[in-house]
Amino acid sequence: MLLKFIKQIVFLFMTVFGTLGNIYVSVNYMISWWGGPEKKPVHLILIHLAITNIIILLAKGLQKTMVTFGLRNFLDDIGCKITIYLTRVARGVSICTSGLLTVVQAIIISPRASGWRRLRPQSAWHILPFFSFFWILNALIGKNLIHSVTSASLNISELKNGDNYCHFMQESQKTKWIALPLMVLRDAVFQGAMGGASGYMVLLLHKHHQHVLHLQNSKLLYRTPPELRAAQSVLLLMLCFVFFYWADCAFSLLLSLSLADKSLMLNCQDLIIIGYATFSPVVLIHRDRLLPEWWHAQWEKLRKFISLLSVQ
Repeated sequence: MLLKFIKQIVFLFMTVFGTLGNIYVSVNYMISWWGGPEKKPVHLILIHLAITNIIILLAKGLQKTMVTFGLRNFLDDIGCKITIYLTRVARGVSICTSGLLTVVQAIIISPRASGWRRLRPQSAWHILPFFSFFWILNALIGKNLIHSVTSASLNISELKNGDNYCHFMQESQKTKWIALPLMVLRDAVFQGAMGGASGYMVLLLHKHHQHVLHLQNSKLLYRTPPELRAAQSVLLLMLCFVFFYWADCAFSLLLSLSLADKSLMLNCQDLIIIGYATFSPVVLIHRDRLLPEWWHAQWEKLRKFISLLSVQ
């Protein structure tokens, strides 16, 4: 009973907290995007990442929360296919978007003399075709799930591991060996780009740190540019992503090798799957100082406007 209560609280907290956090981040960046003087490509990517996280939490986290509370299965066969398919596609898009975010941020902070500077997006709207490509790519990679997922209410003898509402049926070897290499290739490409861009940013931030130490020794006042602060936020976000991604891989390996009861490990893996979507907005809210400053500026404008009205 205690374990069940803990599961209910944890899944409910992560789903609600993560959804509200991502809504807060997306709304703030949307307001900053439309009301700010400069439309930054990174802000558009973060809005897309937050929306993708919301889809993951609603498709995966909400379903798992309802399962832990023992609510009646409301998903039919089509509903199961949609929720599992959306979760898989959105997770793939999240991986791709995180890789794009790291690469774009590395290009933005690269020195003017660097060749990477030429790849800097001239307009934030140039990022939009990448989003379309990510959704189409992951929709094609995950389409095998449409045929291998069924509702638990159906009486089928071929059911394998599931989560009470939806179950995976035995896939054909041909389908498995087409989808699996594509997923591995996608993850390798985007995580490779993510790792290279992160290493490049770490190098640039180290050089910047050495420069700041030199200026401090010279007793000169220096303020860190917002681009470098944003790069630090992106690096922290990527560390969060890498942790949850490889933790998920480790649990998948343990589940494939374990012969014991897998219910606890399956629940832990489900928490890890929604972990990045839940905690990534916390990183952005904590590290990004532009949002509170922007809200403060809008509040000051409102106060001046109210004072003008009162004088009239």
